[in-house]
Amino acid sequence: MRSTDAVGASRAQPAQTPPYWRRLAGSLVPYAYLSPTLILLIVLMVVPIVMVIGYSLMDAVITAGESHFVGMANYIEILTSGAFRTALANTFWFVAVSVVAHMLIGLGFAMLLNSEAVSAVTRTVFRTLFVLPWLLTVAIIAILWRLLLNPNGVVNAILSALGVVSGQHEWLADPDIALAAVTFINIWAGYPFFMISILAGLQGIPKDLYEAAEVDGAGAIRRFWSITLPQLRPIIISMALLDVIWTSQQFALIWMTTGGGPLNRTEMLSTFTYKLAFSEYDFSSASASAVIVLILSMILAFFYVRSQQARE
Repeated sequence: MRSTDAVGASRAQPAQTPPYWRRLAGSLVPYAYLSPTLILLIVLMVVPIVMVIGYSLMDAVITAGESHFVGMANYIEILTSGAFRTALANTFWFVAVSVVAHMLIGLGFAMLLNSEAVSAVTRTVFRTLFVLPWLLTVAIIAILWRLLLNPNGVVNAILSALGVVSGQHEWLADPDIALAAVTFINIWAGYPFFMISILAGLQGIPKDLYEAAEVDGAGAIRRFWSITLPQLRPIIISMALLDVIWTSQQFALIWMTTGGGPLNRTEMLSTFTYKLAFSEYDFSSASASAVIVLILSMILAFFYVRSQQARE
């Protein structure tokens, strides 16, 4: 009887709580696994950002032996600069036209590749051709189009044969055409991103929706506006925000085609900041410009995260 009571009493006793230090060590285990990544992020991202913000508040950093705290003077100088406003306007035009064109061309090609009216062999050939620009690096794209748009290039030869232009035209050196030319190159290089994403979205739309709409007498245009676009809206919004972020930070394509010229007609925020730092060696103003670009990028990233949360 006593042995039974002893067993029951032992079972009734609550489990002992582990010591505090053991619980603390257990809670720190996940952070130990994340520590290499966190250290890399701090060294490669947090530290440089903090240094650039500090440089933007100083005068004559790096190049001078002694620098002084000037507060917001560098930001005021940048924001009131005519060159900065020109770069901002060019960047806005470049981004707006590129994103809209990427969306329309990508949607059109995606619907073509998803159409049952096109044979499987034709879709395979077109899919290979349409995705080729996405496979090329920025350097190859810049060199390719510089050769095509050269006064002795293929574009001038074709347009001269058609009577559109006369003589040899330097497209990337013409102040009136240079911005449109680099925008066209960026559109050609970036539309496959939209095309592939929208094509995946189209293939995920249930066919029952189209069949039910067709039974109700809805035409092709009505089905597009009532079914296709609403189903693709989350994908289009996410891709558009990503494209805005990427296009606004485009540097290599501009630098290797026009270098921001001629006459600052293709100057972007990225090339403007680069020239301040490595052409004029004004690292304080360049840091202020970089911080402004960082703030704009963070705003765009905030809206992208919000769109993703709404989509989920």
